[in-house]
Amino acid sequence: MNTREHTEMKMRGSADVSYLGRTVDEMVWEFMEEQEIPGLTLAIVQAPYIPRVVGYGFSDAGQKRLASVNTLWPAGPISQGYAAVAVMQLYEEGSVELDVPAAEYVDPLPEQWKSITVRQLLHHASGLADYRKQEGFSLTREWTFEELMGLTADLPLQFEPGTEVAQSATNFLLLTEVVERVSKMAYQEFVRKNQFELLGLKHTSFSDGLSAFHQEDLSLSEYVHQIFKTDGRYIDPAETAVSYQSDGSAFPQMHSSALRGFGDVWASAQDISFWDIGLAGGVLIKKPEDRAVVYASWTLPDGRTVPGSAGWQFYHHRGLMDIKGSVPGFSSFLSRFTHPEELVCVTLMANKEGVDFTNLGRKIAGAFGDLLSTNYDDTRLFLMEGQFSADETVNRLEKQLNALDIPVFAKFDHAGNAAEAGLELRPTTVLVFGAPKVGTGLMQADQSIALELPLKIAVWEDEAGSTWLAFPKMKPVAEEYSLGDHPVIGNMQKLLERLVKKAANLYES
Repeated sequence: MNTREHTEMKMRGSADVSYLGRTVDEMVWEFMEEQEIPGLTLAIVQAPYIPRVVGYGFSDAGQKRLASVNTLWPAGPISQGYAAVAVMQLYEEGSVELDVPAAEYVDPLPEQWKSITVRQLLHHASGLADYRKQEGFSLTREWTFEELMGLTADLPLQFEPGTEVAQSATNFLLLTEVVERVSKMAYQEFVRKNQFELLGLKHTSFSDGLSAFHQEDLSLSEYVHQIFKTDGRYIDPAETAVSYQSDGSAFPQMHSSALRGFGDVWASAQDISFWDIGLAGGVLIKKPEDRAVVYASWTLPDGRTVPGSAGWQFYHHRGLMDIKGSVPGFSSFLSRFTHPEELVCVTLMANKEGVDFTNLGRKIAGAFGDLLSTNYDDTRLFLMEGQFSADETVNRLEKQLNALDIPVFAKFDHAGNAAEAGLELRPTTVLVFGAPKVGTGLMQADQSIALELPLKIAVWEDEAGSTWLAFPKMKPVAEEYSLGDHPVIGNMQKLLERLVKKAANLYES
């Protein structure tokens, strides 16, 4: 075998799709059980191929519909990517400029909005209040642009435009209105023509168009799924996922106008992967420098860099970027490693709200490419790559602990200590903290577990410049003391995960 053939085989991964001895199926199913997820669809891209798409569990547990390749899920915040593409398509045709106020295209706007530029909206750097958080907002009713704008029109800006970044659905509402006014087409029509139809996405829709997908009425038969025998439309059907609330009722259908440009797209995991391949190349946005706008970080006046744009968050490891989040009843995740040696994307869609797929997605990517692994022990540690520098990440952790009134007992700056000893070490810090009322309960059960307390989170910078946060998984630690089922352990794990996720991520899921 020549060198080129060997390199190409390596780039395409291995037939052994496992990570640290665990297959993808094992990792996914274990995660679903831990998180109590009814159904999920996974799609893997090794560009330009989509070598694996698989459903797990039920897309609709009440009707016993299986999660499948064709299941349509709410894309949630991934919808921002479609809106950003629409803006950049108008930019490429010369109809929109990025550094002019959006008021140039949308009139009238509230006075305090008139200096906000299109680029600031793309980066969530406008300071606009989020209409989703205002009294009177509802996801289930139909809204006009003017009605949604009115929910925040009289509110002061959260900060001077360009000086900070804070995610707000109002930013993308205004961007979609720019698209409508400039293109003289309804936003949905513009995106459908220039993205859905351009790419041939047959399992992608806005939420108010879901009725076009035929779904069998399972109450018509004592057996599940019978109509396919006489009606070909129901063979391998494209069904819409359903999520159920704690009282057993289904989450109500969201109206696409309520989250226009921010959470209005429904799609199969495979179609989202098709779309992402189109975005990664020159199909949707033709020029590399224009695609770079969607992937560009934002630099604040004080010199800090905010690694995010259009819902995407950026990391250091092999060009990793992801976009993720929730809408009521559902969670979505799309990650991409952009390094030319291993362009791998992972899409995960599920019918449970508030699920963070970041670590699972990273393990799945590692199963398809050895270079994409964390290089640390994911089985023992809860690991997460952060977007910020190690120092800023530590500051973000300390602010959270202070806000929660959790005392910090010690802060070990190992790099600083190494420097004092005449040695070199990349930034490495450990925060030691805890609440005596919580930890005492464990020690009352077994005092020897004092060796594991107080709690600790480590933050370090690796050789590639990536920032990592980690702590030992609590259940395996507690099991060494026969305390794995102690009620405090689960709460500790949740607290530590919440602290790490918030410190690591620009946008909250």
